[in-house]
Parts: sequence; C-alpha cells; structure tokens
Amino acid sequence: MLRSNAEHRQMPHPTPARPPVSPHPATSQIGLFAGIPQEGIDEILAAAQVRRVHAKRNIVTTGDAAAYLFVLRKGRGRYFRLTETGDEVLLQLLSPWDSFGIGTLLKNPRPYIATAEAMTDVEMLVWDHATVRRFVGLYPQLGDNALRIVLQYLKRYVDRHVALVTKPADQRLAETLLSLGQRSGRILPAGVQVDVTNGQLGGLADVSSFTASRLLSELERKGTVSKFRGKVLIHSPEALVAG
Repeated sequence: MLRSNAEHRQMPHPTPARPPVSPHPATSQIGLFAGIPQEGIDEILAAAQVRRVHAKRNIVTTGDAAAYLFVLRKGRGRYFRLTETGDEVLLQLLSPWDSFGIGTLLKNPRPYIATAEAMTDVEMLVWDHATVRRFVGLYPQLGDNALRIVLQYLKRYVDRHVALVTKPADQRLAETLLSLGQRSGRILPAGVQVDVTNGQLGGLADVSSFTASRLLSELERKGTVSKFRGKVLIHSPEALVAG
C-alpha cells in the first residue's frame, strides 16, 4: 500500500459548459444505457454536462454528498479509500465508459463511499441528482442497469476477498491481470496490453508492489508477459490461466 495525500486534492468546480455530446457508436451496448431505446439514450446524453479534470485531481471524495453521476468518456482514473493511517486501498481502475457515483440515482443518496481520482487528464459526462432522478422515472431500465453495475462491482470485491483468503499471491496476481485485460485491455498483434503499474496491480491483487514486480518478472522470464513502464503486455492468457 502507498501512503498518499490524495484525499486532500479536490476537484475544481468551474461552471460546466454544455457542448453537444456526440453519441458513441456503441453507446447502446454500454452497461448504463443497455436496453434503453436510442432516442432515450440521445435524450440522456443531451442532458449531460461535459466536465474535464486534470491528472492527479480528485473527482469525488469519500464522504461527500453523492450529488452527481459520472460516466468516464476519455482518460483513466482510480477509485480508492484511505485507511485511518493514511494508506491507500485501491478498489477499482476506471476506464472509458465506466460509471461511478451510481448512488446518485437514489431518492436520498448516501455519501460517496470512496474517492475517485483522475490518473490522466479525463473527460466525463456528468448528470446532477435531479436530472438523474428524472431519467430514472422516464426510463426505468436506467435504474435496472445501475443496479446491475453495482452488483458487478460487488461481485468483484467478494471474489477478491475470497481469493485473498484462499489463493496464493501468484494466482491472485495472474487472475487480476486477466480480469484487467478482459475489461480494459487493448488487443495488439503481440498480445493484450494492460495499462497498469506494479503498485496498482499489487493493490488490486492484495500484494505489495515489490511482490507484484517479482511475480511479473517471473512471468516475463517464462515469456507469458512483457513489462513496460506503466504497462503489461500479456502474450499468453492461456499460460496465466494455467499458472
């Protein structure tokens, strides 16, 4: 775990502009909008504010009132909690078209349960609470989709906890790398590229950064992966599965 003062870096609050939001070619397949008629998706997108945040700045902070729903459109982020001693617990890496702040869909939202930070400059679609509630009434599928996303997140956390108490470090790291590759990896001729540092991979696999580096070096010697700065190229997913 890495000690950080990231909780104290707050997102600026400029008055957001409302430029037209161009529909993504696969918008209807994005989890939050799945099953909603295209005209409904267009209406929801038209109501979105476009917000940009620079790297290393907080987007939301643990404990703040859940006032906005976010969909990451460009860039990368991370979702984490700080312990009482100031250590970070990494919960999730955020990639384009991931949603967070989903509690905003509730009539009486609970505070944000973790901090979201921009790892790179990011661009997001943002809806305030009143707007989100209006669309939930117009398109109940939006609420169903949000619940499905929350359950998917919960399953990852449960799987991660079970793995922590039942599986060795090398298996946890391999499975974490595979999961990242499936969710956000980029397919290249030489394999699947995952944007992740040793520290982030270790955090998600619940091992130290040092252990993550050592295990990745072992996989690299076997030809299963190649390591680069902030990236891992998976050459053989089958070998990762086989251990």
